[in-house]
Amino acid sequence: MKVRSVVPILLIAIALFISAFVLYALILTTEINWPNTFVYVSSVILAIFLIILILRYMLLIWFSYLSHHEKTHLPLAQRWPKVSVLVPVYNEGKIIDTTVRALMRQDYPDYEILLINDGSQDDTFRKLLRYQGDYEGITIKVIQQVNRGKAQALNAGIQAASGELVFCMDGDTIIKPDALRFMVRHFEDARVGAVAGNVKVGNRGRLWTDLQALEYVEGLNLARQAQGFFAAVNIIPGPCGMFRKRALEEVGLYESTTFAEDCHLTLKLLVQGYRIVYEPEAICVTEAPSKLIDLLKQRYRWTRGIMQSIRLNRRAMFAWRESPTTSGTLLYMGFEAFIWPVMNVLANIVVLVIAGYYGITLILILWWAQLTMLDVIAALYCVVSEGESNRLIIYGTFYRMFFILIIDVCKVFSTIDELLKVSMTWEKITRRGGVKEQWI
Repeated sequence: MKVRSVVPILLIAIALFISAFVLYALILTTEINWPNTFVYVSSVILAIFLIILILRYMLLIWFSYLSHHEKTHLPLAQRWPKVSVLVPVYNEGKIIDTTVRALMRQDYPDYEILLINDGSQDDTFRKLLRYQGDYEGITIKVIQQVNRGKAQALNAGIQAASGELVFCMDGDTIIKPDALRFMVRHFEDARVGAVAGNVKVGNRGRLWTDLQALEYVEGLNLARQAQGFFAAVNIIPGPCGMFRKRALEEVGLYESTTFAEDCHLTLKLLVQGYRIVYEPEAICVTEAPSKLIDLLKQRYRWTRGIMQSIRLNRRAMFAWRESPTTSGTLLYMGFEAFIWPVMNVLANIVVLVIAGYYGITLILILWWAQLTMLDVIAALYCVVSEGESNRLIIYGTFYRMFFILIIDVCKVFSTIDELLKVSMTWEKITRRGGVKEQWI
């Protein structure tokens, strides 16, 4: 994606954001018959909430643009260190053939593939054994272990890896043929400890998966792109992340102490002083939950895992003198994970109360219109900058009022359960083999 193609969308976004501020100024100066002080104060708080949301979008898009601009001027690597690709799998028989075949098509001169079977109970191990061997310079090894979880499976792979760099992915992921080349170039900087890839939803075609496709582009990748400008990406996604092996060994590899081992490892690297960057051209597609119940289970685990990871690294949150970037990253992460969902849920409740009980429908209309405009703007920018399908912009019209509200309610309950230390188990999402290679 060339920078000049993003600039018009950026200018449109800035103009619309300015228009939003003007609209708020008009609303606050308009004479409305407020029923009581509660309604007036609530309306002012809602306006402040939306102004914060506007500022959040503006900052994310602006820093995302700056990061995008940097990447377009970053040359490819001068050398090609060996990369060990790690694929931990558990009951992935339906999809593992597609995953391995995509890996064997990587346009990279020196890499190996380690397939770690974490005690699968289906035909996964039998299928993996068919690939073990040498293929025109690519060595594929199969590692078998009793079921110990994803973190320990990745650690087994890291210990067996012979590469200077380690690429970690999920068993349901298909990566673009040039992904390794684009990620490796960042390790020319000795301070870089890891690179996050660009994860997309590959099983589109249903409401929930299409909404997640927009969420990955607008909610996750936009944030990673902005964080990448500061080299402080706070979560290396499980489906697509490359690490300096020495850095992994320095921080103690993956841990099974949280339900978000990827997040915890990333924070450990940041606390250790490593730079974590984002590579938008390292594209991979993954299988997203296609049913609401599976989606909620996944987000419940993510939220609690993020809370656990922040708690384990909480000392760095207030260590401003030692590392202001890391402290700022952790504080922002805590705000986005816990405070923002609560604010969003409460704001929607207040809007419904004011509109329904007091009959001030203007508040409800303006609330919906502003949120819709903001999400359509963000969706437009992200779709253009990533060369995504234009149909995702349509989902922006009800993305926040419908999808994000459901997710935030789930996050609120997850946060309460984590604070109360309610016990939980890792629930693996059933794979349906719906990932399509056309999305890379």
